[in-house]
Amino acid sequence: MGTVLSISPVSKKASVMDSEAAGDGLKNDKSLKRHSMFVSLSWKKLVANSAKKSAKKVNPNPLPSIQGAHLNSENNRKTHLAEEKKPKAPIPVPVPTVPTQNNDSMVQNGRLSTAQKQPSNISLLSPRRIVIQASTGELLRCLGDYLCRRCYKLKELNSGDVVLWFRNIDRTLLIQGWQDIGFITPANVVFVYLLCQDAITESVSNAAELQGTFQTCLYLAYSYMGNEISYPLKPFIIESNKDVFWETSLRIINRLSSKMLQLNADPHFFTEVFQDLKNQRDASESSLDR
Repeated sequence: MGTVLSISPVSKKASVMDSEAAGDGLKNDKSLKRHSMFVSLSWKKLVANSAKKSAKKVNPNPLPSIQGAHLNSENNRKTHLAEEKKPKAPIPVPVPTVPTQNNDSMVQNGRLSTAQKQPSNISLLSPRRIVIQASTGELLRCLGDYLCRRCYKLKELNSGDVVLWFRNIDRTLLIQGWQDIGFITPANVVFVYLLCQDAITESVSNAAELQGTFQTCLYLAYSYMGNEISYPLKPFIIESNKDVFWETSLRIINRLSSKMLQLNADPHFFTEVFQDLKNQRDASESSLDR
């Protein structure tokens, strides 16, 4: 007996559908592969574009610091050369002008107006400088002459005695090491003269009293004008002034403290006292010098 093969139409349709489904699956796989390939290509293109932009912004080969310093020095050198080549113009200096006797033009509230120059008593020139010269020895003689005329009751007193009192004290302080340089200078003699004008009066009756008061003035002058911080009392105190030494010192300080400061601060006042001392020289001695 022969074998009969029967094929159901339903199964044929199913096989056809299966084959179509398989074909659709292949198509879908191909489309997915193509899509993934397109995505990967677009991503690579995006990455490449961003890399190009970053390459434009960042210099991959920066100049080394040494080369930059060399370029800076080269620019500075060129700048200096350019400045040296430029012609140097003189610096304008304002020149003071002296007003003339003609009418001066004045600007008031934005308008020009002519004002007549008023006469002025103020001199346009600086005051004339007065130069006074005198040696230390000459000023010491002037100081002695002043005290001799001041203490007219002391008939035996001469200017050499006053100079000797001054020099003995200065020499004693040098020998004992209380000072390194001598105190007797023209400025210090003027200072002593200022103190003697107030401390020594015409009522002095003997030379010892005059010497005591004079040496009290010397102690104040050394303390105020001397180079050392302090000085001993012993060379300045004698028997006639040991009881009234501090009383006399305080009286002189209270009266002449402002003048002592002014003598050092005001050159005009110092010049006046200096000239006054120089004028105290005895007329007979000044005529002999001529």
